[in-house]
Amino acid sequence: MSSLPANLAERLKAQGVLPTAQRLRIASLLLASPQHLTAEQILGRLREGGKRVSKATVYNTLNLFAAKGVIRQLAVNGDRAWFDSNTEPHYHFQDVETGALTDLAPQEVIFDKLPPPPPGTEYAGVELFIRLRRV
Repeated sequence: MSSLPANLAERLKAQGVLPTAQRLRIASLLLASPQHLTAEQILGRLREGGKRVSKATVYNTLNLFAAKGVIRQLAVNGDRAWFDSNTEPHYHFQDVETGALTDLAPQEVIFDKLPPPPPGTEYAGVELFIRLRRV
């Protein structure tokens, strides 16, 4: 038997999340590999695997995971949220036809100059989505 659930439980606990059975199912699906999934995709995969889980549970769990830093929530086009299992700093390519996201390493992007932040603020991060279409 794999130790993945035990490792996930410890990871969730370390990030302030109580590892319930449903949270572990969602975490094991999303954190199995670096990926970007919507709540609907996660719900569909869980149900395809025979798991009984409500849409509200999936959304609540994903929002909790994002708030605790287990995953990153991405608002790409404003039409739906994507949940990113890679919490390291990085940027994204987005396929405009499918919506699919692909990670882009920070060292692959060069910013020559950013505008100064307003008084009393500092940069907390930069989100970059490069939208691509097939030719």
